[in-house]
Amino acid sequence: MRSQATFTALTLVGSAAAFWRMPCRSQTGVGRLDPIMDAGSISGHVHSISGGGGFGFNADFDSLNAPGSCTSCEVTQDHSAYWTPTPYFMYDNGTAVMVPQVGGMLAYYLYYLQNVSAFPEGFQMVAGDPNIRNFTGPFPDTDLSSWPTDPTDQFFLQQRAIGFNCLNYAKTPEPSLYRHQLPSKEYMDANCADGLRFEMAFPSCGNGQPDSKNHKSHVAYPSLVKEGNCPKGYDTHYPFLFYETIWATNQFSGENGKFVLSMGDPVGTGYHGDFIMGWESADFLQKALDTCTNPSGQISDCPLFDIQSDAVGAKCTFDMPDALKDDDVFGPRDGLPVNIPVQDGPEPATAYAVAGRAGVSTSSLPSTTGTSSWAVPTLSYTPANPSLTSTALGGIVVDRPTGGNYGSIGPAGGKSEPAVPTSSSSSSDDGWSFSSSTEAPTTTAPAALSSSDGADIIATSYITTGNTIVELAIEQVEVTVTATPSAGVKHKRHMDKHRHAHRRR
Repeated sequence: MRSQATFTALTLVGSAAAFWRMPCRSQTGVGRLDPIMDAGSISGHVHSISGGGGFGFNADFDSLNAPGSCTSCEVTQDHSAYWTPTPYFMYDNGTAVMVPQVGGMLAYYLYYLQNVSAFPEGFQMVAGDPNIRNFTGPFPDTDLSSWPTDPTDQFFLQQRAIGFNCLNYAKTPEPSLYRHQLPSKEYMDANCADGLRFEMAFPSCGNGQPDSKNHKSHVAYPSLVKEGNCPKGYDTHYPFLFYETIWATNQFSGENGKFVLSMGDPVGTGYHGDFIMGWESADFLQKALDTCTNPSGQISDCPLFDIQSDAVGAKCTFDMPDALKDDDVFGPRDGLPVNIPVQDGPEPATAYAVAGRAGVSTSSLPSTTGTSSWAVPTLSYTPANPSLTSTALGGIVVDRPTGGNYGSIGPAGGKSEPAVPTSSSSSSDDGWSFSSSTEAPTTTAPAALSSSDGADIIATSYITTGNTIVELAIEQVEVTVTATPSAGVKHKRHMDKHRHAHRRR
């Protein structure tokens, strides 16, 4: 018979939402560019950019899809631009160095709303606010049943669309979007042995327009961030776009200093993300949304996608404008690039002069000598044997309805043993349960299962171990059970030893 655990996993993923996961394993560049918020001029802070190689001061749909253009993402039809602010570690003496990024980024396209439409050509949006320096809610979040069903308070939802996931592969993974500001350096040193995963959720309700004056008001979050009710007038449903990037904060364990986002934010609440639709056409993207609904979430399972290797994607970079070539964005250097003040809050950050703009001199501060040696800013992606790992990562996850023996299933295709009972739960409109507790459980890492030749692999996921990205394959197997029925025999479900315990809190 077919493994019950595998069958249940497929059923749950299909019921929660269709999706695919877009790997962009390398950056196209790092620099002070933001063609949405600072079109045609130098951006106020450094961004890490992935996707289309047609990126620049004035990037748009046409430039991203110009003849001969490339992409750092694995699907060659996706030249979209994905970017977020870059984190730095700042020593107590003011020396700053860019935190190494591990394995590029993942962009999830999830269908949590009904009748999902493709982003139109010319579409762009921004999520988050770089000036916020204070999270106003409790930690952890209150139970979802207490959230307003009318999503008029978009700031409430915007703050909860940011996540900083403490990574420790020897323990049960934290839920996605669990904390909404950076944990303290002391906490990271003690608990985040494998770094920090930054998470950014974008609004998926739209008013039908491709853009707006502030690049935000043409879209809105549904009442539960990823699903629920859309505000009145926002009847167009887009894919739920969700960024994940892993940063090697663990390389600075034991060092005196603090982590600061590139716009001078040591709190993390100013984390934000930008997106320009750059798929080859809106028609192609719509066809993909209608066709690519395999519950594995793997791009390889979609017959429409042409997939390139990571090595080819890594060759895709954009031409850095001359005005930025001397910025020294990697460090070590004196202060953030370039001349950006650190503003702690809790009041919002104030404006500062942007070096290099008209009337403002550019100060390319020299690199600082006499500090420790540093790794290459972007750590390479290296496929590895799945037997080296025991944990699957990634994505927004919903649990089965409460009651009975249940496990949590996530977009990365992972499975878990029965979830630890939580302090409270509530139901969303689609009947799924969301759990809430004050502390993520800790378990011993299980042994990994080896994959045999000709295995029926239904999903894969990626984690990092040290400086290596590990690819985890999940195998569907046929299980034959021979037993003599008796009153004392109880059927025991066999759960896959791979764990994936992200639970939306």
